[in-house]
Amino acid sequence: MIRYPMLAAAIASLTIAPVGIQAQMATKDIVTTAVEAGSFTTLAAALEAAGLVEVLQGDGPFTVFAPSDEAFAKLPAGTVEALLADKEALTRVLTYHVVAGQVASSAVVGLTEVETVAGIKAPIEVRSGEVYVAGAKVVAVDVPASNGVIHVIDTVMLPPEM
Repeated sequence: MIRYPMLAAAIASLTIAPVGIQAQMATKDIVTTAVEAGSFTTLAAALEAAGLVEVLQGDGPFTVFAPSDEAFAKLPAGTVEALLADKEALTRVLTYHVVAGQVASSAVVGLTEVETVAGIKAPIEVRSGEVYVAGAKVVAVDVPASNGVIHVIDTVMLPPEM
């Protein structure tokens, strides 16, 4: 059970997109918002390869735990290339990062898990005032899009069976 002081510390430790950026970006869908941010080129390429761009440009709402380019760079050599060559595995990994519905950071920190579009529950933990989803640290939150919200993570989340 998460205690209130830990919850408050977790919320305080998260980086929230500046209000001006939030208002400007809220008119664009999740994919466009991520692409224009400039630090999600690998994610954008993976979404394209998996055929998920149109889905995440749809009505939603969606919550995406978006791994940055730095997160993808942490994977062992050849992992990204192997995933790009295996559309089924790539789709499973990417949909493990997506939740149907909009889940703001204030709600995330109060959860112990979240059901992903992949049909797999991703555990959520608050450790030392920081929020982790399936082992990935949440480093920025509540980046608004017209069809949902993006939370930036520092590690690519791999489903338990992988």
